Order: sequence, then C-alpha cells, then structure tokens
Amino acid sequence: MARRVMEWAGRADYMGGIPRKIVIGAVGSFAKAWVTILNSTTVHNADTLLNLVRSRPIGLPLITVSNHMSTLDDPFLWGFKGFPICDANLSRWVLAAEDICFKSSPLSYFFRLGKCIPITRGAGIYQEHMNEALERLSEGAWLHTFPEGKVYQEDAPIRRLKWGTASLIARAPVTPLVLPIVHSGFDKVMPDKSSRGKRPPFPLLNKEIKIIVGEPMEFDIPKMRQVATTLSPKMSHPSLGWPRICPGGLDEAAQRCLYIAISEKIQNALERLRIFGKSFTN
Repeated sequence: MARRVMEWAGRADYMGGIPRKIVIGAVGSFAKAWVTILNSTTVHNADTLLNLVRSRPIGLPLITVSNHMSTLDDPFLWGFKGFPICDANLSRWVLAAEDICFKSSPLSYFFRLGKCIPITRGAGIYQEHMNEALERLSEGAWLHTFPEGKVYQEDAPIRRLKWGTASLIARAPVTPLVLPIVHSGFDKVMPDKSSRGKRPPFPLLNKEIKIIVGEPMEFDIPKMRQVATTLSPKMSHPSLGWPRICPGGLDEAAQRCLYIAISEKIQNALERLRIFGKSFTN
C-alpha cells in the first residue's frame, strides 16, 4: 500500500484533538474576519448548507462541490456570517493539491491538522489518498472537492469536471448527498496577478463576494450502474488499467460511463447556479 502522507496528524484523537482545534480555530477566525469584516459578502440559501453540516442524519456523508476561483477558496468559502468555521468537529475534509499544500513536512503537518487530504494531480482517480477520502465518507463525514481540478479565474462556464468526485460518489458505501455551490469574488480577493503582474502577498480588501448554495442532489447509483453497463459496450477508449469496482464488478468502460453521467449532472447543476448568481443580489 502506498504511504499516506502524515495521516496520523489528521486523526481526531491525535494529541486529544488539541492541535486540530488550534489550527482550525485560527484559520477559521482569519477567514471569517476577511470575509465578513474586510470584504462584503452575500450568501444565497445558506440555511441549506448549515442544516446539512449541523444536522443531517447520522452516517449520511455529504460532498460539497464548487468552482475554483482562487487559492483561498477554502477556507474563505466557509467564512460567512453564521457558519461554524471554527468548530473542528463540524469542519469539512477537503481534497488539497499535494504539490502546493504538502510540499514540505511543516506544510504537510499544518494542512493535515486542517483536515486536508493530499491529492496528486495527474495520478488518477484510484490513487491511495482517494481511498482515504472514501474512508472519511464511510464515517459519514463532510468532504469538499473542487471537481474542475484547478483554479480558473476567468468569467466562463463551468468546465468539464474531473472524474475523481464522481468516483467517490459511486464507490462510497453510503451514497453521499451532493451539494453544489458557486461563488464569485474570491478571484478579486486573491488574484493570480495584481496590478504589478504578480499574486499579491496578502488577500485584498473591499471586494464583493457572492456565494450561491444550491439544493442537495441525490444519485440513484444502482440505476446509474445499470445504465452504464448497458451503454459501455458502445464506447471505445484506450485502457487505463482500472480495477473492477463492486458492487456489480463494473469494468473500465462501464466505470467511464458512470463517472461521465455523474460528472455531467453535477456540472449542469453548477452551471445553473453560476447563471443564477449573475443576477443574484441580497
């Protein structure tokens, strides 16, 4: 089995959970100050997110998905007024780029305490840390992903989603609820390039942030598996050497069909929110 980077530091029982509480409390306070005090933020349908985070049925996992506008989308996305961002027990797990957040031991330790799971971009959907994400979902946890796979600061339609999130939805022991979220303004708070042509050293102030929370999506995975199995013989792609997945023992072609169907459904939901967000005012 491949080594999981500092997984021990991410456990709730590590040193009684005190380091985790310190990191999440400090980062959460910073995000809340920047989002609610130093910038102007409006949120649509916040209660839906709050209810799912605080009081969804025990054992029911939640996956939130959003567009990716800046390197600070997480944690700033959760910094709006009324959200329990400093509560380590309610805080999300999040898939984080290994080459950015885990490129040194101190960074790995810090981000692990912040409930981040490292993902190696380009290593495929069956890399070892995806199994770790599945384990968190099997515990009924909340996981956030950026299924576009990278930061895009252009005002453009939602791009074709990577299949990692779809694979987690399909393979989770209990099918998660999926909540789409679209935001704008974080690209102005932390632009890739400022007036000097470089990323600013600190987040900027006095920007308008909008967060649009959608409605939870349910996926009938058994039915979608059946449809994928029926359609897959019509598809022809080079083999990637994927393992069969259970239940159903789906072969690689059927998995492709299934992941495409899930991803397109999520992409369409995100795009509808993006369009709605352009006209939304609080």
